[in-house]
Amino acid sequence: MMQLSIKRVPTVVSNYQKDEADETAHRSGGCGKNCLRSCCIPGAKLPLYAFKKVSNIENEKHVLEIENKEPPIAFLDSLVLGEWEDRMLRGLFRYDVTACETKVISGEYGFIAQLNEGRHLKKRPTEFRVDKVLQPFDGNKFNFTKVGQEEVLFQFEASEDGEVQFFPKAPIDVENSPSVVAINVSPIEYGHVLLIPRILECLPQRIDHKSFLLALYMAAEAGNPYFRLGYNSLGAFATINHLHFQAYYLAAPFPIEKAPTKKITTLTDGVIISELLKYPVRGLVFEGGNSLQDLSDTVSDACICLQDNNIPYNVLISDCGKRIFLLPQCYAEKQALGEVSSELLDTQVNPAVWEISGHMVLKRRKDYDEASEENAWRLLAEVSLSDERFQEVTALIFEAIAGEEDDTENVAEVEERDTKAQFLEKENAVAGSSHHAMVAGTQECLVLQAAPICDFTPELSRHPSLSRERREEGRKMLPHRLKKTVTDNPKKIANLIDLVNLPSPVREFVGQSQISRLGCFMRVWSYIKENNLQDSNNKNLVNCDEKLRSILLGKSRVELAELPALIKLHFPKVPK
Repeated sequence: MMQLSIKRVPTVVSNYQKDEADETAHRSGGCGKNCLRSCCIPGAKLPLYAFKKVSNIENEKHVLEIENKEPPIAFLDSLVLGEWEDRMLRGLFRYDVTACETKVISGEYGFIAQLNEGRHLKKRPTEFRVDKVLQPFDGNKFNFTKVGQEEVLFQFEASEDGEVQFFPKAPIDVENSPSVVAINVSPIEYGHVLLIPRILECLPQRIDHKSFLLALYMAAEAGNPYFRLGYNSLGAFATINHLHFQAYYLAAPFPIEKAPTKKITTLTDGVIISELLKYPVRGLVFEGGNSLQDLSDTVSDACICLQDNNIPYNVLISDCGKRIFLLPQCYAEKQALGEVSSELLDTQVNPAVWEISGHMVLKRRKDYDEASEENAWRLLAEVSLSDERFQEVTALIFEAIAGEEDDTENVAEVEERDTKAQFLEKENAVAGSSHHAMVAGTQECLVLQAAPICDFTPELSRHPSLSRERREEGRKMLPHRLKKTVTDNPKKIANLIDLVNLPSPVREFVGQSQISRLGCFMRVWSYIKENNLQDSNNKNLVNCDEKLRSILLGKSRVELAELPALIKLHFPKVPK
């Protein structure tokens, strides 16, 4: 086993912090805790790092090409580490993480073990339910506006003139709610910080497009492959219900980064989606994209889909923002059901994003001394969804990503140009949409419902003649995210939830004359599962029987990622 040691890097940060501390000490007023609430913010100043927005992270930063090559030292790196060490000298951390023993475990993947005895007793306790991914922000419970300003390293905002800038003392713009980088007072590793988007808006722990893009900007700006960002949803061992990402430096590859992947599809915006292989936790990997925005939007769409369906998940942002691992999990659910062995529970390891990625933070000397790849694998296997469940969730994610493409032609038009190249081009166009089509989930991790969501009654006709009562009934059955969309623009998702007079092949398949597009997708997915049509060697492939071929353009084999596009071909788009 190889021992790891902390290696500090040169910094270029000035010593303004002492002056700032003295200034803060003499400033009167407020609650006396120098917090980030309205009582203490007036007149306060914090450093501001203004980053350069990049449209494409490829070639924007130099990445390690040789395993043992020294990483570059960029200004953001220097700023983070210099400020972090300043806070360590001030004694703001609950323990000295640099004193924790760390080693690389022998084996194919090189899992990393750290001994951090009693960390679970020194960190803040969880103050919310663990069976709900989405919960409202509660200002009475701990949140990051209650931390002292001395814990904040700097504000992190986009530069107005497109160039990187640093301001040692900048006012806090309360109206625009700055994003900040703060220390994690219970660190896992050297340089462990928190990125808190729009901190004064008091957002609950749920990913949105704007916040996730900010996290990718930070990864790209750091430009250091040893600097990764992570996210834990509620129910996947987030301990604070105030939106935040974690990040730290670890000068070793994570085991999950070494795992092989198998490409599932490439979207029209260039984002490649793959499945993680030969790793104890099943997950999806996103990379590529014509722009950073494209990659961010696709992953955000997938995360929002999981949130709206109450599926706990973790996210790892790797390779300077170029690779993103999305990992749905159900460990907390298994704990509640008594399905986790007492041996694993006794370790007191909560498998969040860092543990799932292969950095095992162990609480007991016994577990550290006996750490092995087999033990790490056994723990993480309990985190993973079953293969069947993962395929269901993957299908749900692809339906969300492909949800509202408005440029798809109907089946007859496609068949008139019956060439494989043209058809594949059309499939990719559908798969590339970044809009959402959410399915109402249960309060458990198993989310696909047996019955279609919006098939109200067979006698109803297509938009716009649905009665007001029936449309209101449909709204009540939709997740919260879609309710506002339907209210603001009912036509926008009519092609998803409204009933359609079906062509004969689909009518015979579903056994009724009308169905919604979403309902049809659910019927097809149920049929695939009931008849065991997934390929035994590759669950991403479906071997179509004669009945299924009748509605999938005669294809004998399709990928799961193709299903939303193929089904949608039977549903004409709503007139504008």
